[in-house]
Amino acid sequence: MTTETTEARVLDAIRERRDLVNAAIDEELPVQRPERLYEASRYILEAGGKRLRPTVTTLAAEAVAGVDPMSVDFREFDAHSGDPVDVMRAAVSIEVIQSFTLIHDDIMDEDDLRRGVPAVHEQYDVSTAILAGDTLYSKAFEIMSETGADPADGLEAMRLLASTCTEICEGQALDVAFESRDDILPEEYLEMVELKTAVLYGAAASTAAVLLGAGDEVSDALYQYGIDSGRAFQIQDDVLDLTVPSEDLGKQRGSDLVEGKETLITLHARREGVDVDGLVDAETPAEVTEDEVDEAVAVLEEAGSIEYARETAEELTARSKEHLQVLPESDSRALLEDLADYLITRGY
Repeated sequence: MTTETTEARVLDAIRERRDLVNAAIDEELPVQRPERLYEASRYILEAGGKRLRPTVTTLAAEAVAGVDPMSVDFREFDAHSGDPVDVMRAAVSIEVIQSFTLIHDDIMDEDDLRRGVPAVHEQYDVSTAILAGDTLYSKAFEIMSETGADPADGLEAMRLLASTCTEICEGQALDVAFESRDDILPEEYLEMVELKTAVLYGAAASTAAVLLGAGDEVSDALYQYGIDSGRAFQIQDDVLDLTVPSEDLGKQRGSDLVEGKETLITLHARREGVDVDGLVDAETPAEVTEDEVDEAVAVLEEAGSIEYARETAEELTARSKEHLQVLPESDSRALLEDLADYLITRGY
């Protein structure tokens, strides 16, 4: 199967699920009083996004059950106990947590844009944005609690969501701490990426298995699939921050470099003797020019740093797909494998 065919299959799967997820968000998170709070809470959700993590959750449910893609109602998905489970609610809960993290990240990083529109704190104000993020955080647990799963499985899914949120905060704290250090090791960076980004992919994949009562072996394997593919996703995201035009990124290209964020790219470049701190002169993403970013990228490419990051992402992706061997062969499992490949080849 060609790369183009694989990407087309994945994009079709994402589109089919995105429409269902968007409709479910309308149902599970309606605008109510106070309207400004809920409008702000839904602002980033309505600004777009591929819904990658809900796609992982719904595909994982189909792969666990060994059923064809889109052949079962996600609102009434048969668990191993025979009782129906609302997998769509779990998928929405994961996406809501993702939006919560984006709102708070943008405030902390003072980023003005998200998905090509003003960030929530710019569109509204900082106080409203903080409250909107907190509301999404709380709503995610409320939604996850209403899947109708076996009580023990439902409790485990809630525990997984809670621990995931804690780890995301730990990862964000490490990311902030890294900005004042120049001695970060690659394994420290990978730990930060796992906590900040990959654990939510792990939860997205594993939650489906937990709610359906698939057992520890399957849920653990899916969690590791999400961890490895999530780490690859973030590493590729760091590459895209430098190589994709600003209008396609939805934010200023090279913003991570301007803000002094360490990535696998910059860590490799430092090891190769590159003066990473001197690559750009701008103090804020709004001040950096495209020419400056182009020059910085040329230096990083010459050092082999961007290629090193790409190769690492590919290795993690290959490992992520190995974890799926615990599942029965099916088109749904194959789509999960294709999705892992898509995460490191996607555009914006």
